[in-house]
Amino acid sequence: MKKNVLIIGAGGVAQVVAHKCAQHNDVFGDIHVASRTLGKCTAIIESIRQKNSLKKADGVLEAHALDAMDIEATKALIEKTKSRIVINVGSAFLNMSVLSACIATGAAYIDTAIHEDPTKICETPPWYANYEWKRREECEKAGVTAILGAGFDPGVVNAYAKLAFDEYFDKIDSVDIVDINAGSHGKYFATNFDPEINFREFTGQVWSWQDNQWVSHKMFEVGQEWDLPVVGKQKAYMTGHDEVHSLSQILGIPTVRFWMGFGDHYINVFTVLKNLGLLSEKPVKTAEGVEVVPLKVVKAVLPDPSSLAPSYSGKTCIGDFVKGVKDGKEREVFIYNVADHAEAYQEVGSQGISYTAGVPAVAAALLVAKGDWDVKKMANVEDLPPRPFLGVLNEIGLPTRIKDADGDRALEFPEFRMAAE
Repeated sequence: MKKNVLIIGAGGVAQVVAHKCAQHNDVFGDIHVASRTLGKCTAIIESIRQKNSLKKADGVLEAHALDAMDIEATKALIEKTKSRIVINVGSAFLNMSVLSACIATGAAYIDTAIHEDPTKICETPPWYANYEWKRREECEKAGVTAILGAGFDPGVVNAYAKLAFDEYFDKIDSVDIVDINAGSHGKYFATNFDPEINFREFTGQVWSWQDNQWVSHKMFEVGQEWDLPVVGKQKAYMTGHDEVHSLSQILGIPTVRFWMGFGDHYINVFTVLKNLGLLSEKPVKTAEGVEVVPLKVVKAVLPDPSSLAPSYSGKTCIGDFVKGVKDGKEREVFIYNVADHAEAYQEVGSQGISYTAGVPAVAAALLVAKGDWDVKKMANVEDLPPRPFLGVLNEIGLPTRIKDADGDRALEFPEFRMAAE
């Protein structure tokens, strides 16, 4: 069993991960939180103690200052803390540096989003082939477990697709992943994740996988209304997203698309910012001769995503619409989760978007710690058995449901109950 966890990052998702790891520190052992801003790490630890989240009250819980772009510094911290699992929920720009440190030290690596080069936007698909998959052989040679994209989307939705692939279909024709946030944060305008990363998703090409080929659209060019449980009818737009780039290649599904819900107000503000050049990453000079990056200025004036949690209300609904054939008959299923912003805040002090991204990373870490997913190589979530993952998620806060011709019901995985161990 692997022991001791190092969490890299100190935003809203890191707070969820730290709280959830604390709730299972009987499995994980020591828990460490590291980022460039030590004060943010300390605040997360204080929130854990305030909520009495530590299962073993005498467990080690420490904050560290770290520039995770510095591979040697990251290696040193892994070794100093004797961490055998590293959960990377910092900026997507850090992934390759943190992975390098894990390979060098033998620690397992888990992230929740694909690596990004800050100088490039919307690279050639499939995106995983540009960075992560080039290091498969390196991970396997070192015997290092590296679980890619173990958030919700990517992550849980990949497991939903694999479950459908394994158990509900003989042949899958299409997977449409739909992500709807029907909540309200009460601000004029804000992003649920780091604005710099968030806007990068929407300023380049929208890549989808249709009829076994890559298709490009512009953002907000293709929209569709979806009728979902709990949140009802919602408009969503085809958007480029990580899981399209792995599911299409690993499971060989002919059509994989990702749809995200946006309100008219968000689209209007985004469009104005983009048209004014305020989402540009290229430096400009002010009349006073000061060089600034417009996108970083916008990021600086928008609310910190972690600050949205106290007033966030409403629910999210995220899942996979899967179409195909079973026993010679056409079939469609919707495998999904509904999360509540207020409940997430009450439990861990973060809003529902951070909760849905952070809890799966901890479920993956639990499976690595216990050996079920300690595969000693690089793997996307759909490379791994989905039932243990979804079973743990049922137990720790993100239950799975399915809607099909037989109705809408909870999916149970009784053989993977945390409490039974």
